[in-house]
Amino acid sequence: MGYLVAVAEVRFRRLDELTDDEVYAAYEPPGPDWLRVNFVSSADGAATLEGVSGPLSGEEDKRVFKVLRARCDVLVAGSGTVRTEGYGPLVLSPDRMAWRRARGLPEVPVMAIVSRTAALDPGSGIFTEAPRRPILIVPADLAKERLEPFLAVADVIAAGEGEVDLAAAVAALRERGLRQVLCEGGPHVFGSLVEADLADELDLTLAPKLVGPGPMRIAEAHGAGRGAQPTAAAARPLVLRHVLEAGGNLMLRYMRGSSDE
Repeated sequence: MGYLVAVAEVRFRRLDELTDDEVYAAYEPPGPDWLRVNFVSSADGAATLEGVSGPLSGEEDKRVFKVLRARCDVLVAGSGTVRTEGYGPLVLSPDRMAWRRARGLPEVPVMAIVSRTAALDPGSGIFTEAPRRPILIVPADLAKERLEPFLAVADVIAAGEGEVDLAAAVAALRERGLRQVLCEGGPHVFGSLVEADLADELDLTLAPKLVGPGPMRIAEAHGAGRGAQPTAAAARPLVLRHVLEAGGNLMLRYMRGSSDE
């Protein structure tokens, strides 16, 4: 058993003292329908460095990152994140696939990409080399000619007009049996999830770096919502469930709470 201290139900552990089974257990979802969001940021709140999140992440963060991917039914990411971060086909290591098989799960999750415009390459590996057929989530009023090139390589969920209706999209994923949802961003998708009150959990790694002003935060608005100031009453309370530490990185697991806790 790894280092453990209990303070007001918050558990503090050193990640390098935990076995893989203990890390999996630390991220056990509390219910069959669960939507968790995973992000890394600098200590001063930057979601990117040099335009991408990769330089903020390290092996410590990636250990949790890989466990969260192995635990989900579907991995959701915005098209901007897919392009910027260079997503390829969603694959897992042999040990992660074995973990899933032992629990009666398909060897890999489904990849689902959120896009307002379908401005993606249907010939890219994320579609053509995917071990399971991906899903493209778009507004219902998107022009048919924009969708036509994707029909051979992806299923399509159409929800919303002009923008993707994420509540309807998540419901459609769960109708397909994809009940454990992991979102890896980007900030605009996360911002929309917060606005729609859909996020059950935030798994946030704080990297031991100061970046300074400039980069966006992990949750951002787009369109008419950009620049709006949220009110204190609208803020969603969270409960901190655990802190994992490794190499100065803090991996925080927050769950939805109430102002009464």
